[in-house]
Amino acid sequence: MALKRGNVVTIAVQGDYGKPRPAIVVQANQFLSLKSVMVLPLTSDERANASLFRVVVYPTKENGLRVVSQAMIDKAMPIPIDKVGAAFGSISRQVMREIDRRIVTFFGVGSVS
Repeated sequence: MALKRGNVVTIAVQGDYGKPRPAIVVQANQFLSLKSVMVLPLTSDERANASLFRVVVYPTKENGLRVVSQAMIDKAMPIPIDKVGAAFGSISRQVMREIDRRIVTFFGVGSVS
């Protein structure tokens, strides 16, 4: 299955977030042929309460998650495509709309400074 925006995938990165973890693909579909893909890592650590920067994602049959997770807007990162596993679920439109709102706010999209 080809990756699409809103897919839930497993990523493998080095550093502080080095363990394999789920992530949400947020890159626009027309750019998914590039050698990297922009994702939001997910965490199940409830201590990471940063409500402006995190979107709660509840497990559903559609998204394939097993535990309540938080999409880490503040940890958005490009991942080489060979470090991205196959999609095992997809995020609802409602949750993606909330993620989009937080991305716009966090990155200041549309603001002039």
